[in-house]
Formats: sequence, C-alpha cells, structure tokens
Amino acid sequence: MIEKIMKEKISADHLLYVSLKYTKTCDVILNLIRRWTIMINDCISAMLEQLRKRKKIKVIPIPPRQKVELIKKEFKKVPEVLKAMEIYEFFKKIDSLRMIRENEFRKDVRLKIYEDSKETIINLDKLKEYASVLESFISYIKQFLMSSK
Repeated sequence: MIEKIMKEKISADHLLYVSLKYTKTCDVILNLIRRWTIMINDCISAMLEQLRKRKKIKVIPIPPRQKVELIKKEFKKVPEVLKAMEIYEFFKKIDSLRMIRENEFRKDVRLKIYEDSKETIINLDKLKEYASVLESFISYIKQFLMSSK
C-alpha cells in the first residue's frame, strides 16, 4: 500500500513542480488536487486497515465520511493527520463548488473557489502550502505503517 501512496505522491509532485510550471492552467491545478485526493484516500484506507490489524477498531466503515470521522477520532492528537483530513474534505467538495479561473497561461495562474460566502484562492503559493502539509502527513503515515511491522 505504501508503494501505491508513494507513486501517487511522485505523480502529484510532478504536476506541481513540472507541469504547472510550464503549462500554467487551472486544469493542471484541478488534476493535482484530484491526485492528492486519491493519495489521501489511499492513506486513509491503509491507516484504517492498520488500526483493524492492531485491534483498535473492529470494522472499517464503508461510507467515506465515516472513514474520515473515524480517522479524526483515532488520531485526534496528531496535528499532521487532522490538517490533512481538513484539506481532504475541502478537496472532495471542490468539484461541486463554483470556481473562477484567472490568469491562465500567465505567471500568477489561480483558481478562485467559492464555498457559501467564503472565497479560497488557489495559486502556486497555496498549492505549496498544501504540499507541505501533505508531505508531513505522508511522513507520519510511513512511520505509522512501518511501526507495526
């Protein structure tokens, strides 16, 4: 499972540091967010499987929202996991939210996301911020998954 997670991470890093640098489109931003969503989803599955093996939980819930809630409950003292879950929940909603593309094919490409009355601007700086949070999340996940072997 860790190999699959790392493969997604490498793919996402390529989108962030290579593709976005040269294409500067919101489609690349959206693809990057989808990659991260898949990566986090794989992490959640691996974490829940590990918790089940360690007998901390009896069953793994099927609905995605219940999985996230269970992860938040089991890892409530781990800030890396909580921040990643917050980002994951936002990423899951993005496709259904109103978005405006700005400055495509230019240096400051950005995607404005409107959630209720809140506006989130996703630009290169924000993506790097997400990447940093997800980097520490992946480091924690590696340790968590390896500690049981």
